[in-house]
Amino acid sequence: MSEASEAKWYVAHTYSGYENKVKANIEKTIENRHLEDQILEVRVPLLESTEVRNGTEKSVQKKRFPGYVLLNMVMNDDTWYVVRNTRGVTGFVGPGSKPVPLTDEEMIPLGIQKEEEIEVGFGEGDTVIVTGGAWKDTTGVVSAINKQKQTVTIYVELFGRDTPVEISFSEIKKM
Repeated sequence: MSEASEAKWYVAHTYSGYENKVKANIEKTIENRHLEDQILEVRVPLLESTEVRNGTEKSVQKKRFPGYVLLNMVMNDDTWYVVRNTRGVTGFVGPGSKPVPLTDEEMIPLGIQKEEEIEVGFGEGDTVIVTGGAWKDTTGVVSAINKQKQTVTIYVELFGRDTPVEISFSEIKKM
């Protein structure tokens, strides 16, 4: 059993307004200490909303849970220490100092699904067409699939060179 399969989602409490800085700092520490197999993902869930300013509607992204960062990680002394000692983190959510992982039911409204639940009708190297969004009607070859984020990376020609673009599963179909 690989360590990554033991990973669970935990919630870290941060100073309000520090969520993105905490995410960036933890990601930098993961890279520096080579903990990619133990801390798999750091996420600040966002909510799309519309604001009206000066009579103009504007789409804005707000933090779904201000003051919290979600982490998909294998909990051990090293990973606990890294997260707990990141500037801006005040602690893990759980009784006392014991972090408690999110249950499957708690993860559903967060848009987090178990990897094995996601079946996609395409793979790396397949040609796909974009069916929605800014890249609608663009074709590209799948270079990477991120089941956790439910996105694929395709290369599109932009200004005469191939450029990687991340697109949601729901906006592509296999050709």
